Amino acid sequence: MAHEETTNPLRGIEARRGAGHYGIFDHGAHIWSWTPDGQQPVLWMSKKSAFAEGSPIRGGIPIVFPWFAMGPSGDLSPQHGFARLDTWHRSDLKDTLDADGRLLVEYELDYAMDHQHFPHNYTAYALAKFTPEYVQIGMQVTNNGDEPFTFESAFHTYLNVGDVRQITIDGLDGCSYLDRAAGAPAADGVQAGQVTFTGETDRIYKHKDSLVLNDPVLGRSLEVSKIGSGNTVVWNPWADKAAAMADFGDDEWTSMVCIETANVLDDAIRLLPGQTHTLRQRITLL
Repeated sequence: MAHEETTNPLRGIEARRGAGHYGIFDHGAHIWSWTPDGQQPVLWMSKKSAFAEGSPIRGGIPIVFPWFAMGPSGDLSPQHGFARLDTWHRSDLKDTLDADGRLLVEYELDYAMDHQHFPHNYTAYALAKFTPEYVQIGMQVTNNGDEPFTFESAFHTYLNVGDVRQITIDGLDGCSYLDRAAGAPAADGVQAGQVTFTGETDRIYKHKDSLVLNDPVLGRSLEVSKIGSGNTVVWNPWADKAAAMADFGDDEWTSMVCIETANVLDDAIRLLPGQTHTLRQRITLL
């Protein structure tokens, strides 16, 4: 298995194993490809996504930090924080590939003391691990300052599916959720049984455990496991919202679902001076 540094469309690392493919950009420390040999791509990428410094990437696994959406107060910018828009520093020591086809890539995002909405002294590390069996992303945030601070974080994972109208998700039964979809019958709810999709879906679940996505069209199941997370966000824009987004193809909504490992709203992380928090997500092909 060979791996190489690439610059098109953005600087990063790619690796191939048989017909399989791994890919990560330095921009946002953004995993954009994990395709095990003999499988359809596990991560979804929009054909209309922008690939430019300072612009968000539509697909893969964007890192959301230090706030989710427009922040708890609803007035922060850029949406989903600045980490996904910045170029992270790749460590040469952790850009490694072993004989079993496992690729490790480590990144660091230094604090920006002059950022008007997050003027804190911190370090953030991201470690991506690609294997033939799973892909894993972790982020470690440390408070290096003298005062506590609070942040939100998420791995905004886009998963490739055969048809979102036919998939089911196990593992959220009994979990309470906040429903943010347009026209939702109620703001709050409790999941009853499997999650299915019949319209726009935008829910923030109270959920700390693993879940399984069942895809009868692609004939596979994916497990999403995590640590350090109090929420799971499930999102699909459906037809009308997809058509309104410039970086999202009008018909692409049928082939994707977001299952996001997160800490948002009341589950935001508060770090005292010297404390560290680790958020980790693993996607396994069952």
